[in-house]
Amino acid sequence: MNSKLSNNSYNRQQLSCTIKAEAQRLGFFACGIAKAGAVDEATAYHIHHWLDEGHNADMAYMNNYTDKRLDPRLLMKGLKSIVSVALNYAPSKKIPEGEYQFAAYALGQDYHDIVKNKLRQLAEKMGFTSEPYHEEDRKKDENIHYYRAFCDSAPMLERYWAIQAGLGWTGKNHQLIIPKSGSMFFLGELLLDIELDYDNPVPSRCGKCHKCIDACPTQALKEGREMDANRCLSYQTIENRGGLPPEIVNKMGNVIYGCDCCQQVCPWNRFAHPNNIPELQPKKELLEMTKDKWQALSEEEYRKLFKGSAVKRAKYSGLMRNIKAVGEEKDKE
Repeated sequence: MNSKLSNNSYNRQQLSCTIKAEAQRLGFFACGIAKAGAVDEATAYHIHHWLDEGHNADMAYMNNYTDKRLDPRLLMKGLKSIVSVALNYAPSKKIPEGEYQFAAYALGQDYHDIVKNKLRQLAEKMGFTSEPYHEEDRKKDENIHYYRAFCDSAPMLERYWAIQAGLGWTGKNHQLIIPKSGSMFFLGELLLDIELDYDNPVPSRCGKCHKCIDACPTQALKEGREMDANRCLSYQTIENRGGLPPEIVNKMGNVIYGCDCCQQVCPWNRFAHPNNIPELQPKKELLEMTKDKWQALSEEEYRKLFKGSAVKRAKYSGLMRNIKAVGEEKDKE
């Protein structure tokens, strides 16, 4: 047990600084801390309205656990603090222009595992114990403090908590933008049952800029807080298990997985630093793929190429559907 947590005599400021320093050592680009609680009324209203309007498309799971989504204290007994972290994924190597393209976040290994593993290391280095699955397994010892680690793996409003923790603001492209660093970051949360020093939210610095809205090929982005997943290329090429609507296919270009249009035009991404994290570097085989190779891709080759990758979310059938759609659209030109 870390002595900093023993007998509840820890120094909040010192422990908060130590957590941030360790997060940086583990490779996180940014780390901040927010006081756990219910989200504000405006955010709660927006979430309910967004779901009621069906903007979550066929992602029915987003209708689940709304109560926990709006108050993370329901996710963990005794939750007091939320440590928000950001891991840079701005690519250092890119797929050659003219070949089929993937969203930058999917070029390396699956981010869920990478971020959660780093969060577990952070928590255990600080002396926290993983919260047991069953309540009866919790030890009644005031010197034991628990944690839970998430990365896009729980009903949490990750961008909301990143803002509360002082990391950045949500841009009009609905991505978290970190000042002078851009928006190409994976977000993760470490839930702790201990009071810490809390950071202040960062106000939006988008101003009158609307380049991301103008660049969205399917008009999925709107002024204000609305984003319609039904129109989003990322939803359609990854989450959609059915056929691709013709109006979507017409806008895909060479993209067969995800979409980065709104990030590519964001002025803040001029400050993005290419990541140097080994697990996030694309495989040589991926960078050497050509359109002909993609169109002839077998399921066995797919499994080998994307072992441990987030691309498996779309499944082989979904990726081949996307490749076929883009190829047929090009043949019409």
